[in-house]
Amino acid sequence: MNTSFYTASRGARTQQDKLNVISNNFANVNTYGYKAKSSVFQDLMYYNMRAGEGVATHLTSGTGTVLDHTNTNFSQSGLGDGIGGYDYAISGDGFFMLRDPVTNEISYTRNGHFSLSRRADGFYLVTDSNKLVLDEGRNPIRVQGGGTLQGRPGVYSFASTDGMQSAGDNEYIPVAKNGAPVLNREAKLLEGYLELSNVDMAQEMANTVESSRAYSYVLKMVQSSDEIEQTINSLRG
Repeated sequence: MNTSFYTASRGARTQQDKLNVISNNFANVNTYGYKAKSSVFQDLMYYNMRAGEGVATHLTSGTGTVLDHTNTNFSQSGLGDGIGGYDYAISGDGFFMLRDPVTNEISYTRNGHFSLSRRADGFYLVTDSNKLVLDEGRNPIRVQGGGTLQGRPGVYSFASTDGMQSAGDNEYIPVAKNGAPVLNREAKLLEGYLELSNVDMAQEMANTVESSRAYSYVLKMVQSSDEIEQTINSLRG
């Protein structure tokens, strides 16, 4: 009975991980440029039953599932009016390119809510996390007198967005299979607008109900396995 107990316990942990992803989507329903995430699971090791080592049979048993990774839905969302003087939305594919002023690390975002930050040599366009916004030449955007920007935010696309890593603060870092960033001149940069979150509340509610029920079922399996084990032990005693 140990196998059923631990497999059910693993299932409860898996459903908890899924609920955590759903909760994060709910928490960011009003975050500009946020892209909803979904859980992807994989089976843990299977083994042959009633067979010697290395002998394949039709009787196999699994040991549960585990959260492998999360997928990000990069589909375009609706637009809303900007809330500041330096807000931008992207109509089409692509991201804003950002640079960390401390580490020089490059990251990307769809959240175009920008503001001004003063540095030693003047004012620059930055994100809420104080990352420098880069222009179409991949240079930080400085601000002239009167608040006029020297350049405009660049929009950069990738051959594929599959597997892009979430870096926190609604930012992403590409991996090798995404390819190199390319300036996307076909995407429209809309000044004075912000892209809304693409979280589908109805779908997330349905996912919550589904996962909550699965969680309760596997807990019953844990309880049943434990009770059967106790009964067997009492009979042996």
